[in-house]
Order: sequence, then structure tokens, then C-alpha cells
Amino acid sequence: MKFKSRILSAEEIRRALTRIAHEVVEKNKGTDRLCFVGIHTRGITLAQRLRELVRQFEGVEVPMGILDITLYRDDLSEIAVQPKVRETRIPFDIGGRSVVLVDDVLFTGRTARAALDALIDLGRPSRIYLAVLVDRGHRELPIRADFVGKNLPTAKSEVVKVKVREVDGEEAVELWELE
Repeated sequence: MKFKSRILSAEEIRRALTRIAHEVVEKNKGTDRLCFVGIHTRGITLAQRLRELVRQFEGVEVPMGILDITLYRDDLSEIAVQPKVRETRIPFDIGGRSVVLVDDVLFTGRTARAALDALIDLGRPSRIYLAVLVDRGHRELPIRADFVGKNLPTAKSEVVKVKVREVDGEEAVELWELE
């Protein structure tokens, strides 16, 4: 792959997440029955940051869980003979809650669909919102994000890489070209 451009800096990511956190609280009409669920891997970090932002400006500790969607993927047989299944940990009942499902990039919609299936197996939330840092288009399923940090029209030959300090040691959103 060949690097094309830096789309968001660390400061721009911080601002986008701050805006999303405010929008979540506003759309939910507060924090009552609200929770965040991050999709492995970078969705977890982004959900933790959103949770902390809400704690800072609302003074409320919103519950958070982590979700692995590996076994819910529709391309499981194409990934690997032995796909790596990671931990799902949602230490609270999602029934009747407003769940904010968090991921780094929305592309075809297949990851979000798998996450919805996984969540529904765990309970019946009153509402599921989708929050993503980057929406790059090219949907294959009728799925849209409720909260978006950056809309970024891309070509299918391009790759959006979200890098977070906690996972990658650096902070950026980059656009790369497949060669």
C-alpha cells in the first residue's frame, strides 16, 4: 500500500469525538439508560474516549462494554480456517437501554450488521445508535451511522486507517492506496 494523505490529526480526532459525545447526549435527551459498546479493536478505544467525555461534561459514569463480532461475520470462512475470537464483555443488561455501538470506520455496513446481530443475542435494547469516526461510503447494506466524526468519500481502491495511541502508538486517520 502507498500512503496518500493524513485525513485527521490527533487534535481533529479529539474534536470529532467531543462533538459526537455531545450529540449522543443531546439525541438521547441525557444519559438515562445510555451505554457504549465498542467493537473490537479500535471501536473499544473510541467508546472509552466517548464515555470519558460524557463523564467529564455530564458528571455521569455511563456503562461500557466490548463486543467481538467474529462469529457473526458473513465472510467468516474467507477470513481464516481458525479465526481469532476475542472477548465480548458487557457486564450489564442491555435490555431497555440506548446502546451506542462504536466503530472506527463504516464502509460496507457488514461489520455493523454483524454487531447488531451479536447485540440482539444479548438482549433487547430500546434503541441502538451507531457512532463511527469515519464514514467512507460504499455501503452494501442499508445501514447508516447516527453519529459521524468525518464523512470521507473514497475510491474502493483506497484504505482508511484509523490509528489510536492505545493500540498503534500514534494518533491519526490516514488514506492509503492499494497497489
